[in-house]
Formats: sequence, structure tokens, C-alpha cells
Amino acid sequence: MIKAENIHKSYGDLEVLKGVDLHIKKGEVVSIVGSSGAGKSTLLQIIGTLDLPNTGNVAINEVNTSVLNDKDLSLFRNKNIGFVFQFHHLLPEFTALENVCIPAFIHKTNKAEAEKKAMELLNKLGVADRASHKPSELSGGEQQRVAVCRALINNPAVILADEPSGNLDSASAKELHQLFFTLRDELNQTFVIVTHNEELANMADRKLTMKDGKIV
Repeated sequence: MIKAENIHKSYGDLEVLKGVDLHIKKGEVVSIVGSSGAGKSTLLQIIGTLDLPNTGNVAINEVNTSVLNDKDLSLFRNKNIGFVFQFHHLLPEFTALENVCIPAFIHKTNKAEAEKKAMELLNKLGVADRASHKPSELSGGEQQRVAVCRALINNPAVILADEPSGNLDSASAKELHQLFFTLRDELNQTFVIVTHNEELANMADRKLTMKDGKIV
């Protein structure tokens, strides 16, 4: 479902990715590990179309993302890719429910339908009773669950997670990790997870290790 071929990326004289090939099937949970500076987050951003490679192609669901213009790329990203970051990036002035709805509103989903789907997700992830609370009123684990709901709202083809449990205590991290696999089993969701957490990495269907800009 994801096909990245011969991905090279440099920033000035610094070559970060040196010809990465990556194929991921639908419903797979794939972890990417490696030391800081190995190129993990850069690769994830390129797969997620947040950054462009210098050379190489990324195809998601057989759509070559490198040929899309900025507007089409934004629409494609909104519909097909969900993101979960280490820092949840919830908007502080909005409630949990409103935060979850934002990608759906961008997708032109009507308010009633978006809120219904958002409440279903908040309920599935055990935070429906926090729907009217703002991020500052939520625990770290609750904030990250809301961020996962937001990532899922448009039924994306893939969820990309960058150090998703890096900011959580061990109990919340364990719950979040288990949640990813529950979602995969229930929704046939595909996950690509960059992590330093060995326990999470080892739970994945496949663990890929990056070193010096390549998958080894």
C-alpha cells in the first residue's frame, strides 16, 4: 500500500537519506528504529508528503504523490494520511471534540456528521467523557488519545506516528501501544511508527532499523 523507492534527501551538504526503499502492506504495523540522526523522522515526513525527496518516488494506494501539485497534495494528505506526533499538537482554544473534528471540516464534512464520527472515535478510545474539555484539562495520555482520534477521523489509508509515546509515562505509553494494535485489528488500519521505545518497536509486525540514512 506504501511504496517508497530510492528516496534521497539532503539539506545543504548534509545527506540525510541515501537511497531508501520501503514497501508496506495494508493492515501492517511497521516500526522504524535507529539512533538519532539516522533519518527516521525525515523518512516519515517524506512518506507523509510533509517534505519532498530530492530524488525517488512515494506511492500511497498506487497514487504517485510526487506528481501532485501543492493543492492536490494537501487534499490527498487530508484524506489519506493521519499523523500522531510526540507532542500532540492539539489546539489549546478548542475542546477535545472540536480538535478531532478539524480534519473532517477541512475535508468539507458537515458539522453533524463530523461530530457524530468524532464522538464514536472518542468513545472507542475511552475519552468520550472528556469531549467538552480543552487540552489543558486532559492528562498526557488523554491528550494523545484525542490526537489519535483526530488522525483517524477521515478514515485515512495510513497512520504515521513519530515517537507517539515519547512524552507519556510508562502506563499511558503501554495503553497507547496496545491501542494501535487494537485499531489495526478492528479497522485494518496501517501504522508506520518511528520510535525509540524498544517494547513498542518489538510489538510491530516488522521492525526496520535505520543507520546513516539507509534501512539496514
